[in-house]
Amino acid sequence: MKDRRKNLLKFAQKIDCDTLVTFEPENLFYMTGFWGEAIGILEKGEKTSIIAPELEVGRAKEESENCEVITADRGTGLIAALIDNVKKKKVCTDCQNYSIMTSLKKSIPTIKSSAETFYNSRIIKDEKELNILKKGSKIIDEMYDICSKKMKIGQTESELQAILMSYAMGEKMFDTGYKSTLNPLIIAGGPNGALPHAQVTDRKFKKGDLVVVDLTLRYKGYVSDATRTFAIGKISPQEKKIYEIVKESQKLGLESVKPNVNCKDIDFACRNYIEEQKYGEYFIHSTGHGIGLEVHELPTVSSKSDMKLKENMAITVEPGIYIPNKFGIRIEDSLIVKEKPIILHKFTKELITI
Repeated sequence: MKDRRKNLLKFAQKIDCDTLVTFEPENLFYMTGFWGEAIGILEKGEKTSIIAPELEVGRAKEESENCEVITADRGTGLIAALIDNVKKKKVCTDCQNYSIMTSLKKSIPTIKSSAETFYNSRIIKDEKELNILKKGSKIIDEMYDICSKKMKIGQTESELQAILMSYAMGEKMFDTGYKSTLNPLIIAGGPNGALPHAQVTDRKFKKGDLVVVDLTLRYKGYVSDATRTFAIGKISPQEKKIYEIVKESQKLGLESVKPNVNCKDIDFACRNYIEEQKYGEYFIHSTGHGIGLEVHELPTVSSKSDMKLKENMAITVEPGIYIPNKFGIRIEDSLIVKEKPIILHKFTKELITI
C-alpha cells in the first residue's frame, strides 16, 4: 500500500497537485484497502484519510490500511467534511458528479477533475495484485473443469449458471462489498453464442451446439476473465474449421505480447490471421482489454490503441468469430505482460466435445 500511495502522489505531482480525492469505489479500495460508501483523501507525505458515514465507519477502520477514519453525515455532510480537510490543498479528484464538482469548486476553485492519476498507477500491477489475479484465474479454470463434466443435452443455460455460481460463491469469488461485474457468466449455446455479450437464458442445450462460456469473476476485489467454447455432440466441418482458426488466432496474439509492443499490434496479429482465413467480417470486437479492479480497464487492445505494453500490465487476448443466428466461438485468456508472458489460465484450449 505504501508503494501505491507513493506512485499515486508521483502522478499527482505531474499535474501540479499535492492531494488526491477519490469518490470511486475501485480507486478508494486501491488507495486504502476499503471498498464502500466513503471519500478517500491522500495528501503529500502519504497521510491517508477516509470520510465515511457512521454506518460504514466500523468496516472502514477494520479493512483500511494506516488510514484516519473521519465520521460525517451522509450526503452533504461528507462533502462539508471533505472541504474542511482539503480546502487549502492543490486537489485532484476522480469525482464525476456534476453537482458535487460544482459545490467543490465554490470552496476549492483550483480543484482539478481527472481520473488519470489513478489509472496511470493502477495499470501496472504490484506483486499482491498479481497473486490475487493468479488465484482468481485458477478458480475459473476449476469452473471450466466443472463445465466439461456437468454440461449436457437438455440442460438450460441458466441451470449450468446456477451450478457454476454456487461453486464460485463457495470459493469466495463474490466477497461482500465489491461491486458485481457485468454479466459475470456468459453461457450462450447455439445461436445465442453469436452474441458476444449474450444474456443467460432458459434455452436448452441441443445436440450439435457450440456453447460459449465466458467467466468474468471477482476475487478479493480483482477481476479475472476467460472464455472457452465447448461442443455438445458432433459439430459440422465448418464449425471445426472456425474453431481452429480462432484457436490459432489467439495463439498468435499471445505470442505477440511483450513489453514495449504496441497494443494495436496484438490486435493485428489476431485479426490479420482471421481476415486471411476470410472470416474478418465476423470478428466484431476488439482483441482484448486490461483487467484489474474493473472488468474493462486500460490498456485497450484494439486496432485504434497506440498504447505500449509495460511489464506487469494485466490484459486479455480474446479473438472470436460470430456467425449471425447460428453460432459463435471465442477463446480468451488473462495474462501478465512479461518478456515471456504469464498466461493465467491453464484449462485446455483443445475443443472439448461433451
